[in-house]
Amino acid sequence: MSKELGKKLESLRESKGWSKTYVSKSIGISNMQTYANYEYGYRDPDLDTLKKISSLYHVSVDSLLGIKGGGKEYDIDEMIDNAMMFKGEPLTDNDREILRGVIEGYLKAKK
Repeated sequence: MSKELGKKLESLRESKGWSKTYVSKSIGISNMQTYANYEYGYRDPDLDTLKKISSLYHVSVDSLLGIKGGGKEYDIDEMIDNAMMFKGEPLTDNDREILRGVIEGYLKAKK
């Protein structure tokens, strides 16, 4: 898993134009080389670090690990309720209600 995950991490980081130092500090790793080892495929991050990385890049841990949804239908309400942050800013209950309304409006217009 290390090489595949490393390539994804590198691709995500480069797509943002971020340095390894920036990413490591953003996820609370004091030694940039530790994060670099994830990208090089020498080490795998622990679950807590994977969660921090997924939050930073706004992707799921499943996506980072290459786990396909297998056609699983996701519950938008549950996803919104579980959303803690967006682009580094905490989401309030009001933010979640606004998101729910936007998605519901989109789905109605789509029909």
